[in-house]
Amino acid sequence: MSKVKKIVLSGLLLAVLIVLERVIAFETQFLRFSFAYVPLMLSAIMLGPAWSTGIAVLGDVIGMLMFPKSAFFPGFTLNALLTGLIYGLFLYNTKNDKQFLLRLILGTLTVLIVVHLLLTSLWLSIMYKSAFIALLSARVLIAAILLPIEVGTMFFLKKFLDPLVTKFMAPEEGTERPLVPDSEANNREEHYDTSV
Repeated sequence: MSKVKKIVLSGLLLAVLIVLERVIAFETQFLRFSFAYVPLMLSAIMLGPAWSTGIAVLGDVIGMLMFPKSAFFPGFTLNALLTGLIYGLFLYNTKNDKQFLLRLILGTLTVLIVVHLLLTSLWLSIMYKSAFIALLSARVLIAAILLPIEVGTMFFLKKFLDPLVTKFMAPEEGTERPLVPDSEANNREEHYDTSV
């Protein structure tokens, strides 16, 4: 995929991420549910870990500046960074559906346990002076419910989007330059023909 396509795609996914995470999200003081994982996972699948990490961090910072809901806390930006990185490492360059599903389950489980359960509970306990164990136990049930929802959503979304993504990522006709331009190739052939 060309660099221009990557920049366009990452801008689009970043905009969708901000809307899904900051505008269309159900949240309370201690819990949040949104479909923000969709653009993050799509960026991880199509662009790789560096791009998905950048999109996640920019989404958190820009979303916080545009739609602040509480005071800025750098721990949540670290969460965004780790989420983008984990998805990118697990989901980029999968060879077939079976491998993708296995990596999708492992990546989602890693994000849910490390980021959403442990780190988010830690940040909330620091911010609101609440008991870490109480926050953690309340979030375990939510994580158990979210795992099959996120895995199922992304698996079927990827199956649906595969033909479109393949077409988008393919090089455009006429953009690949031949190693030797046609006029030079013809001149060389003529040169060889006359010398024989």
